[in-house]
Amino acid sequence: MTTATAPASAAHDDLLRRVLRLDGWGTGAFGILMLAAVAPLRDPLGLPTSWSIPFGVAMLGGALVLLLIAGYPVISRPHATTVVAVNAVSVLGMLALAGSGLLPLTAAGVAFLLAGAAVVAVFAIAEYMGLRRMPG
Repeated sequence: MTTATAPASAAHDDLLRRVLRLDGWGTGAFGILMLAAVAPLRDPLGLPTSWSIPFGVAMLGGALVLLLIAGYPVISRPHATTVVAVNAVSVLGMLALAGSGLLPLTAAGVAFLLAGAAVVAVFAIAEYMGLRRMPG
């Protein structure tokens, strides 16, 4: 009697797949929030509409990519590496925006960006851990 088994690499990417899915759904939800609450968040955060709309759209696109990668039968190392790198760059970008004065952020807006950077950093670390478990 033979049984079907998943490819060897698929057994090693369970953590990565779960984190990618969680990251994808969270990113999508946050993108929707950014788009739906443009006006109500503008004044309390000091985040201009000209920035929040492109961020929201980019987050929706990123969410789709994350969910697509998570849905592959076998997650490729280059895809996983790219996700970790993009999340790391996103963290640095949010930290830079929070501290640069480029945007007229309120104290709540700075806290909002710092909290976002912390959440994305946690995803990047978890995805990196999943990547390290992958063979090859």
